[in-house]
Amino acid sequence: MTKENLAEIVVAKLECSKKDAAELINEIFDGIAKTLSHEEDVTVTGFGTFTVKRRAARMGVNPRTGEKISIAATKVPKFKAGKGLKDAVK
Repeated sequence: MTKENLAEIVVAKLECSKKDAAELINEIFDGIAKTLSHEEDVTVTGFGTFTVKRRAARMGVNPRTGEKISIAATKVPKFKAGKGLKDAVK
């Protein structure tokens, strides 16, 4: 499913323009991203929780040369499905 598909669902449900639906979806995703950038969790009851996970620095190997390289510490988004979403998938 793409953002365009989501916009079509919103248009059908709310009877609004496709442009308004696309803007609404983009605002929702932007809000989630902005909140995560401040390292705050986003919980959508019945759907799931978006969090930020820290990955420690580590040593890796360049597969082409076999040379050892240092991989810097980083932060990555993480999603944990809620009960409602898990039940819907079953």
